[in-house]
Amino acid sequence: MKNITFRQLRVFTEVARHLSFARAAEALHLTPPAVTMQVKELEAQIGLPLFERAGRSVSLTTAGEYYLVYAKRMLSTLKDAEDAMARFRRLETGLLTIGMVSTAKYFVPRLLARFREEHPGVDVKLQVSQNREQLLALLHGNECDLAVMGRPPKEMATRAEPFAAHPHVFVAPPDHPALRLGHPPIDVLSPYPFIVREPGSGTRHAMESFFKERRFEPRISMEMSSNETIKQAVMAGMGLSFLSLHTVGLELRTGLLAVVDVVGTPVVRSWNVVHLMSKLLSPAAEAFRYFILEEGEAYLAAHDAPLLGR
Repeated sequence: MKNITFRQLRVFTEVARHLSFARAAEALHLTPPAVTMQVKELEAQIGLPLFERAGRSVSLTTAGEYYLVYAKRMLSTLKDAEDAMARFRRLETGLLTIGMVSTAKYFVPRLLARFREEHPGVDVKLQVSQNREQLLALLHGNECDLAVMGRPPKEMATRAEPFAAHPHVFVAPPDHPALRLGHPPIDVLSPYPFIVREPGSGTRHAMESFFKERRFEPRISMEMSSNETIKQAVMAGMGLSFLSLHTVGLELRTGLLAVVDVVGTPVVRSWNVVHLMSKLLSPAAEAFRYFILEEGEAYLAAHDAPLLGR
């Protein structure tokens, strides 16, 4: 296996991530035949098949699952070496990988666009995790330089720095009767069904903490892992929901959704920028960390205040 290249490892891990040669080729800006060739060369070097192919369906073999662990470890070590050398050069160039929970995708790209204006030499890769558990897996595997999330992990040795308030609100379709109640206590919403995020998500944790403090038992009619799907269901009149204010900005501005001004809301948590304590940040990652700590709060406050009627 001495002739295996890092290029082959990158292609292999990307195919394993997507379980699709075509999607891996798109992510890597290669042609599908080029991706197939790299994987075949890697399998020839190892002497074992890494993928099982059945038509368009692709899955890892047992050997592929084991090899993926080592491939990620080797690529992670190479990235650490590149970051260390970049620190010696003090150059803010190279690749910056940002992991984030899905709720953060409503504002992080705009902050990154502003960051790129000041640091045009930095290439940025975003990894959006559907929930907190998936993001923790990225952090644990050293697959992202920094993570943007709500509740920082206690089960890992990380540095978590809060940079902005993260308000959560109850939302309803604009003609919902609860909106005519003014500033109601949470008990008033007991007759109505709720559409909520899945267990393990930060939004679900914030909602359950709010309900527990008030000894409120909601009527949960549906659980979904997508903020977008939940918003569509609420707009269709299928129930109320509890969501991050950042996820509903467009719908509130256009009148497709409305905030139910429940007593004790908005429920405010914090956004954090997180990285492994053991990770030596590259100059690009360090620059973005400073940028979001300096700029994040003012940017989000300016966008949140109008939505809350302030």
